[in-house]
Amino acid sequence: VQLQASGGGLVQAGDSLRLSCAASGRTFGTYTMGWFRQAPGKECEFVAAVSGVVSGIGGSTYYADSVKGRFTISRDNAKNTVYLQMNSLKPEDTAVYYCVARYGNSRRVTSSEYPYWGQGTQVTVSS
Repeated sequence: VQLQASGGGLVQAGDSLRLSCAASGRTFGTYTMGWFRQAPGKECEFVAAVSGVVSGIGGSTYYADSVKGRFTISRDNAKNTVYLQMNSLKPEDTAVYYCVARYGNSRRVTSSEYPYWGQGTQVTVSS
């Protein structure tokens, strides 16, 4: 699985951005797709994920507490693409955002559990 993230940029606090991640592969719908982020000097942290569907089970979304109510993750299986809509952005959201993937429908929030990573896209929120 190859992942290509895009959509980062420089915005002001309160603005919105939408990140996109295009994935290769024919079984995109069976993969859990997610986003992690890493700010300078900080650990990589889970942001959001939408689980894959296996045997008709899956498709749920889950979020880090820090972004709940502001960020929305979604996927378009016909386009092999996952999106992260980020609203009400704060300076503390500034980070490099990475698109990630793993096969299956289990809930996973640890970076080591995702074997596939995109190249990262920078999001900078000014105050």
